[in-house]
Amino acid sequence: MGFMKAVILAAGEGKRLRPITALKPKPMIPLLGKPLLQYNILGLKEAKIDEILLIVGYRQDKIKKYFENASHYLKVKIEYVTQEQYLGTAHAASYAKDFVKDDDFLMMYGDIFVDPEIFKFLYQKYDKNKYDGLISLIKVNNPQNYGIITLNSNNLVKSIIEKPKPEKSIGNLANAGIFIFNQLIFKAIEKTQKSIRDEYEFTDSMQILINELNGKIIGFTLDNYFWNDIGLPWQLFDANKFLLDRIRKQVFGKIEENVIIQGAVYIGKGTIIKSGSYIQGPCYIGENNLIGPNAFIRPYTTIENNCHIGMSEVKNSIIYSNTSVPHFNYIGDSILCENINLGAGTKISNLRFDNKNIKMNINNKIVDSGRRKLGAIVGPNSQTGINASIMCGKKIGENSIIGAHTLINEDVPPNSLYYQDSNGELKKNSNPF
Repeated sequence: MGFMKAVILAAGEGKRLRPITALKPKPMIPLLGKPLLQYNILGLKEAKIDEILLIVGYRQDKIKKYFENASHYLKVKIEYVTQEQYLGTAHAASYAKDFVKDDDFLMMYGDIFVDPEIFKFLYQKYDKNKYDGLISLIKVNNPQNYGIITLNSNNLVKSIIEKPKPEKSIGNLANAGIFIFNQLIFKAIEKTQKSIRDEYEFTDSMQILINELNGKIIGFTLDNYFWNDIGLPWQLFDANKFLLDRIRKQVFGKIEENVIIQGAVYIGKGTIIKSGSYIQGPCYIGENNLIGPNAFIRPYTTIENNCHIGMSEVKNSIIYSNTSVPHFNYIGDSILCENINLGAGTKISNLRFDNKNIKMNINNKIVDSGRRKLGAIVGPNSQTGINASIMCGKKIGENSIIGAHTLINEDVPPNSLYYQDSNGELKKNSNPF
């Protein structure tokens, strides 16, 4: 074990996650102080795979800058190729040919979040059986949203159907985005034609490998492992929970008198927890934060670096760096991006009176989150005035300002100023800066 190289497709933008991805690509979304992509790289390294090609595109400078520094202490060798045009997953994979040379290789989508043990498990399964390829599968409840794979009685892939219509009922095994292949896949990619979406689809290449090149691809279902494609903003809470359930209590910062800390809470260096604060783990609080006095931080909260949480309550939320939640704020089941400042008394609702699931507008489609509790997603560089109120399931785009005493009950586009005039009417201006 250990000769294999890995190729990570990390060129995508993550449009459905906006405004979280307004300033950074999806693989660089932080969780507990590390970007998503780093967890995958650490998992590969555990499986003794330490030569990695990153296929980058959208905001690639962010990925390169971070991993050029990090690759030294991660002790992995990282190379980069830019996908100049977004012509689909098979097109992206074709860039790997020179890098992998004659070896078998692992390929994965760079924006999924998985239990790091998966890589070892898949490698061992492939190594034992020597097929032309291996595809990881996950059972899903909504097959129409995924590429669905059917297997024969020997668990070999028969067919791959992108987003099948529900009436087709061809099973619920979806492509989980981690593969192992030998060189034959590149021959299949060369034969791949553009799909209806005008892209070269990797699923089409696999079908060619099977039908035209007589290749065998084994399918393995990841039954007992955590897997999440983080396609929708609230899925970040699931990944956050997976990580927080595994942290240990560690304190590198300073804790004043009369602070209560329960359970597993990580506190980074330079962070000060001021008197009267109450923290219930599991929680992660990064570096150089000022928490309190009298802050109430409830379970499953992650606070990155250089934030200020004052006399406020935060619960099951993700707060990115350089953000202030200073005075009498309530933040529940929400994501606050970087460099946000909340005015005193700003509150975010996270529950409907009728207790029904909260829906969110994703790319102009209303999507049921499946969650009874879901607050707001507030984009980077935004700010609110005093006593602003944001209703559940709403998104505020990047660089926006919400005026004092304003009720937000609709999504706010990026670069907007929303405020209530003296007659209580909502006024909307774009480009406040």
